Amino acid sequence: MAQDYDLVILGGGTGGYVSAIRASQLGLKTAVVEKGKMGGTCLHKGCIPSKALLRSAEVYRQTKEADEYGIITDQPKINFDRVQKRKQSIVDTLHNGVEGLMKKGKIDVYEGFGRILGPSIFSPMPGTISVEMNNGEENEMLIPKNVLIATGSKPKTLPGLDIDGEYVMTSDEALEMKELPKSIIIIGGGVIGIEWASMLADFGVEVTLIEYLPQILPTEDQEIAKEMQRLMKKKGIKVVTGAKVLPETLKKDGNVVIQAEVKEKQETYEADKLLVSVGRSANVTNIGLENTDIKVENGFIETNDYYQTKESHIYAIGDVIGGLQLAHVASHEGITAVEHMAEKKPHKLKAEEIPTCIYSNPEVASVGLTEQQAKEAGYEIKKGKFSFKAIGKALVFGESDGFVKIIADKETDDLLGVHMIGPHVTDMISEAGLAKVLDATPWEIAESIHPHPTLSEAIGEAAMAVDGKQIHG
Repeated sequence: MAQDYDLVILGGGTGGYVSAIRASQLGLKTAVVEKGKMGGTCLHKGCIPSKALLRSAEVYRQTKEADEYGIITDQPKINFDRVQKRKQSIVDTLHNGVEGLMKKGKIDVYEGFGRILGPSIFSPMPGTISVEMNNGEENEMLIPKNVLIATGSKPKTLPGLDIDGEYVMTSDEALEMKELPKSIIIIGGGVIGIEWASMLADFGVEVTLIEYLPQILPTEDQEIAKEMQRLMKKKGIKVVTGAKVLPETLKKDGNVVIQAEVKEKQETYEADKLLVSVGRSANVTNIGLENTDIKVENGFIETNDYYQTKESHIYAIGDVIGGLQLAHVASHEGITAVEHMAEKKPHKLKAEEIPTCIYSNPEVASVGLTEQQAKEAGYEIKKGKFSFKAIGKALVFGESDGFVKIIADKETDDLLGVHMIGPHVTDMISEAGLAKVLDATPWEIAESIHPHPTLSEAIGEAAMAVDGKQIHG
């Protein structure tokens, strides 16, 4: 039997379920189609489980360093089974919370795989959703006024590097490891690669990080990337940049051996495991796009500023449209899309106002343009930089590596970008994000009184440093 809805959402990940809640608040009869568990990649295979493991690694590292704080402990040991159980407990708690929100919002959830149908007996327009139910029952037909595609993404791999889950893994398989390897090769020095390298090194794993480009964290400000590379090496991680991995050289026999071209030489690397972390590809296949006029370019669905596709009643958000593939971005895109459906005239998202975070040790956070991007855009810039080594709370905390960097337009004094590397900067970046939204200047940031002693004092000092007025540097 066909069911009518104002909105059907394909995908119950962060973008999908947040969109559903906002639609429910606006009085839209809403359904979500999810083939796995509500919460999607972020909750089950990404953001949350990886951060739980990072936290355990952090506690282990800090416990080993406890004598520096005057605390004498026996030699700490890792019970990785308990680490994994703690991770799963957090995921389960949040999963139950998401399911509760669906019930609270009277949102129908269909457990199955949804496909978009073309014009049919159900509707003269493409957009009817056929749901292949997980329980094997007859397909459900959903007839919506609007469709929102939020099907997310999956890990990419390199041609020739087949994922077997035992020797060669993506982050999906790595999250389910039963025990820690003694050594690992990580291919890819982007956000996910850096987080895994940091985590595993803190757990005591010997890590080799191989990056194709000359710079790890290629989307970050060059000074941030340079500092991260220095601190990764300080942590004992072997970092290799400008390296082209040769998949055809892969050998698996009790361990992993692979070669890479580095400065026109072939180097051999050997470890217990290999983690491939070279980005993510959108889940756009087999969802019925061929039954519509929706345009896919370079593997991503094309949309306008309000996330409408070429079919004006079908929207798309999150990883499937490319851009910043981040959970908080998908959520805000979803809210914007739903409010546009409801004719609420939502605020358009601006890429330069979106904070990004890396949860390694040290953490990285940024918003706005990098120094290189600002110069390429034609700005004459001025900048301020302040080290955590001059911040009392950082010294008390025991982590004083890193800095805050603020970039401004020399002519107008407008804030262009804020970049941080150091302790808890992912919790501090929201101040910079608000400053960008409010079109603040460094002077206005400096005028905001930062309490002492706090890590956030580094932001105030960096803002003053833009005009050479920093107090403690």
